[in-house]
Amino acid sequence: MDRFDGFKACVIIPTYNNQLTLAKVIRGVLSMTAHVIVVNDGSTDDTREVLSHFPQIQQVDYQLNKGKGHALLSGFKKALELGYEYAVTIDSDGQHKPEELTSFLDAFERNSGSLVVGDRNLKNITHLPSRNSFANKFSNFWFNVQTGLKLTDTQTGYRLYPLHLFKNRKYFSVKYEFELEVLVRAAWQGVNIVSIPIDAYYPPPEERVTHFRPFRDFMRISVLNFVLTTLAIVYFLPRQLFRKYRKKKIQAILFDDIIAGKSSRANLAVSIGFGFFMGILPVWGYQLLLGFTLAHLFKLNKTAFFLAANISIPPLIPFVLYLSYVTGSFILGEGSWHFDFEMNLETIKTNLFQYLIGSITLAVMAGFFFGILSYLLFSLIKIRKSK
Repeated sequence: MDRFDGFKACVIIPTYNNQLTLAKVIRGVLSMTAHVIVVNDGSTDDTREVLSHFPQIQQVDYQLNKGKGHALLSGFKKALELGYEYAVTIDSDGQHKPEELTSFLDAFERNSGSLVVGDRNLKNITHLPSRNSFANKFSNFWFNVQTGLKLTDTQTGYRLYPLHLFKNRKYFSVKYEFELEVLVRAAWQGVNIVSIPIDAYYPPPEERVTHFRPFRDFMRISVLNFVLTTLAIVYFLPRQLFRKYRKKKIQAILFDDIIAGKSSRANLAVSIGFGFFMGILPVWGYQLLLGFTLAHLFKLNKTAFFLAANISIPPLIPFVLYLSYVTGSFILGEGSWHFDFEMNLETIKTNLFQYLIGSITLAVMAGFFFGILSYLLFSLIKIRKSK
């Protein structure tokens, strides 16, 4: 029995001007499963002639080349129309081994619902162009920044996708960089990403067909990474971190992440001081989102930060506002301890300026005070434990 039947899965082969290797790849895939979709991305060679010898497979064909991302999206759309729920993508240049298709199904059985990514172990591949190795390292770095996850091969085209990722969703990219965007956005959606080892073959330079255009493709990847990194900093990473800590009980948070955690005293103290600073800083509505992101980037203890930042919870907000206003009066010298309720443009401007100056000053003072106090307390606890 075809194992792909039980998974409601198919294999999608995007192709563009790979007439010399396409037939071999299709035959290899057909030896593993009959559920095959080939997307001809506007090839100008004899690809259509090659495909005419395989009437048993599903085909998507269009005249103009639109890029690998568009080809994959066209294949996913066709797969959904045919009732498939999962799809394995494999490149048509012959670098992947069709017999490893079952490895993706095995990995999926162990990790239901996951996106499974092949890891080519590029260090052991002969004839690998240096630009490919650099592009992969570049992509891996930004993937880690944007998701907090680590993968050693984010550029591989050999993957198993849950097709629900492509229902009623639009993506920024339709070219070479599309596969990186899918990984990042899948991670943001909470999809588990699993990596499995695969083999890969790169022919000698004189036999290789490549569609990678160094300047254009690298520029598009750079623009995409800028967009994704910006979205990660201002929204997605803070949201995920915030949700994670909101679900924990206070006892579990204190024990698992602070008392029994691996953070140093200095790290905990800085995290707490930073939490007080962000909790008072006049960026209402964004303290936790912005603070979580910075705490993540600077490897602070996010639990300690979260607890300290809750100085801005509703019952304490009036006190924080009043103390900020009073602090502003000291800084300005001529400011008032009491709020001027006479509503005109001048008083509004004066009150707001006094509050902003005071809140920023109070945030810095509270950050330093509670950071130093925390360090002394953690030092005392450690001394007592050692006795």
